[in-house]
Amino acid sequence: MSERLTRVYRAAALALTAAALVACSTTQATGRPKAPPAASRSTTSADALSQRSPDDIFVQLRDAARTNDAPRATALAAMLTDYDVPSYVQYFQIKSRMFDRSGKALIDTPDDDIRAFLRTYDGQAIADRMRNDWLLVLGKRHDWQTFDAEYPKFVLDDDTQVKCYSMMSRAARGENVTQAATDLLTTPKYYGEGCVDMINTLAASGQLPRKEVWHQMRLAYEENYTSLGKQIADALGTARPDDTLLDMAATRPAQILARGVDGSEASRQLALLATVRMARSDAMLAASSFSGIAGSLSQDERAIGWGAIGMRGALSQSPMAITWYRQAGSAKLSNTAQEWKIRAALRAGDWNLVRTGIEAMPAALRDDGVWTYWYGRALREAGQGDAARAQFQKIAMQTNFYGQLANEELGNKTALPARTTVTKAEIDANRANPGFQRAAKFYDLGLRFEGNREWNWELRNMTDRQLIAAAQYANSIELFDRAVNTADRTKAEHDFTLRYLMPFRSKVEPLAAAVDLDEAWAYGLIRQESRFIINARSSAGAGGLMQIMPATAKMVAKQIGMDYQPGMMHDIDTNIRLGTSYLSDIYNKFDGSAVLASAGYNAGPGRPRTWRSTLDRPVEGAIFAETIPFNETRTYVENVLSNTTYYSALITGRPQSLKERLGVILPQ
Repeated sequence: MSERLTRVYRAAALALTAAALVACSTTQATGRPKAPPAASRSTTSADALSQRSPDDIFVQLRDAARTNDAPRATALAAMLTDYDVPSYVQYFQIKSRMFDRSGKALIDTPDDDIRAFLRTYDGQAIADRMRNDWLLVLGKRHDWQTFDAEYPKFVLDDDTQVKCYSMMSRAARGENVTQAATDLLTTPKYYGEGCVDMINTLAASGQLPRKEVWHQMRLAYEENYTSLGKQIADALGTARPDDTLLDMAATRPAQILARGVDGSEASRQLALLATVRMARSDAMLAASSFSGIAGSLSQDERAIGWGAIGMRGALSQSPMAITWYRQAGSAKLSNTAQEWKIRAALRAGDWNLVRTGIEAMPAALRDDGVWTYWYGRALREAGQGDAARAQFQKIAMQTNFYGQLANEELGNKTALPARTTVTKAEIDANRANPGFQRAAKFYDLGLRFEGNREWNWELRNMTDRQLIAAAQYANSIELFDRAVNTADRTKAEHDFTLRYLMPFRSKVEPLAAAVDLDEAWAYGLIRQESRFIINARSSAGAGGLMQIMPATAKMVAKQIGMDYQPGMMHDIDTNIRLGTSYLSDIYNKFDGSAVLASAGYNAGPGRPRTWRSTLDRPVEGAIFAETIPFNETRTYVENVLSNTTYYSALITGRPQSLKERLGVILPQ
């Protein structure tokens, strides 16, 4: 057959497949972030599909798989028989047949196709992803024989639902998993079908006490997953309150509390659910209402209620939070509530409660570096200097916010470790890495999630030298975010010029200097905001290296007299000029506090003003940062100022103090 005739037949086949695609398509994927052309054009026209590039079709296939549109995915995959990443074409097609459109695992799935896929792509990142998906299916089926054969091969093992199914499998073999299950059940956001199934199964078999079921319901209600809480309630069996009462506790808690408590378990527990919900919107009102019924509850139940109210009081930075928490005593609280108990104690300067509260935490939570540091501080305040130093020494080698602070408590400033250099041959060896090649392909298509998955998979078993070489390779091809994240993984040998990259310095340095802004701080913020991805865009709409919101960009441009148009957001000079000007402005408005200004850059200047207004005494910057109510902003401030300290050490060549940058926050 002539080459021309082959092209004619192929075009005809594509047109027929495209027509079938249009016939079976009922939705068009939306919401994909801005990306190169393959990821930014979409149409359901048969003619257009037949003329589009394989990359365009691949991106549409990926979107069909994300929504589990199996007919559409099958039709699109048929158009990509010779695509250069066949593993993903096959994965997207098979995956869409494993879950329904709402994302729930199906029972009837193409197991033979899945097994063949796992054999073909064994050892690749996409095979581990497929195994993760299949384990969700097998768990839902309760096919424990196959599940147990596949689970040990799941390398990342980072799916809470899969872990819940693993508990069910162990229980089915006669193991007692009560403690392991309760240790696992801390974050309702990740429960899904698997953990609800586990809760119901273990409760039915007597492995999960009823009080633990109620605890899980409160946890779900506390975190605003009330529908999940109602699903968990099924584990109560005949003791389950009906949906009318559960809904009332969720949406009209005052009505539940006004009914009083009649002494039954259901009445008492519904009152606690209602208290949890009321406290979310008004901790003071919840405290008043709870006081009226507390006498009808057991000591443990009263403590649970006051703990829930204390947490919400701490989140709103009420001075009453510490009082409410003290009434909670040693009640079993959620991990989040326990953490906020410590934060409330820090704000109040109650070092004894800081110490006892951390001692009461579950071991896995207590061993987190943040609580190791504050426990050391509390021990020092109690005059136990040697014990305090032992705590600081546990984390002083960690190159993060609390590791740096612990190191300073031991008398040291933040200094750079010796730099490990690698050879050109070590760097160039990464060019032939198939996973890195797939990652580069996905980055070119604007598919950052898939690119990061492939890149990170290849790093799993690398030595420090190999990680540094991979980071150098990423830097050489201007994948700056991968360079930073890869260098960030080293344990003993390091190259902090990669971990704390300074691209675009010819632009950052003069633009920061023009507004009298510390260059190290500008870099510390960019590293946290965008990891030097020029066209980065957040879900909230912030854009560019310094992640500026459109309204903020317009406001700052007007203030500095810049002729600005929205299309200029991702221009490097424009973005850095706007970002450094804005940061400098709010820094000056916050009396030179890097903590308040960093928080204001992330959450808006009004919020740190409000948080500051609740202070009744000066507090050290580390305490103010740790008690920021927003998880994102708290982490952001800590990371930005940790970054800044390292950048300053790089730029000046001298050790630096993080504590000095944090300073003291005065009431206002």
